[in-house]
Amino acid sequence: MFWAFALLLMGGSMRAQETIALPQPEVGRLSMTLGEALQKRRSLREYQTDKEVDLQTLSTLLWAACGISDPATGKITAPSAINMQDIKVYVCGAKGAYLFEPKTNTLRQVCTKDLRADIAGRQAFAKDAPISLLLVSTKDSDRSPNDKFGGMDAGYVSQNIYLACTALGLKTVARATMMFEALQEELKLPETSYLELNHPVGY
Repeated sequence: MFWAFALLLMGGSMRAQETIALPQPEVGRLSMTLGEALQKRRSLREYQTDKEVDLQTLSTLLWAACGISDPATGKITAPSAINMQDIKVYVCGAKGAYLFEPKTNTLRQVCTKDLRADIAGRQAFAKDAPISLLLVSTKDSDRSPNDKFGGMDAGYVSQNIYLACTALGLKTVARATMMFEALQEELKLPETSYLELNHPVGY
């Protein structure tokens, strides 16, 4: 399964899969103490272009971002204003964009285009990362698409990504720069969605 996903992200010839089942996250790999993670966390903007993020590591990272921490209640690892759980995480690589589905621990392909240039915008370094995590706030139709709750929730998920990357030996930086209209169109997002942040991720 790792090789199937790696080929998809790296531009291999394997036929795209609509849904990819992620392995169970290895929570033990996040055993760095909170103090150590806070001390070592940095915003890093240079990535190895020849080293991919394997599926097991990605699964652990996505779980830390906003995965299910309590299956009995459906609670996630990140706080959420009035428990909206509105932040959706898209994994974007060379062969398209995949929506992380926390309840099933799967990736569902939503676009076959490489969106990393659109995510990078005017900051070209972000294209070098093998994947970018795009944080999108999805609201009900009666809510403003750019209200304070979406920004708050994106911040919680972003911090989780930072700390998990630190523990997993990955590099990342939180960014608000991106080509909003192009991404909105390519991902077919409703008008009630707002692209909050993105995280290029690599070694």
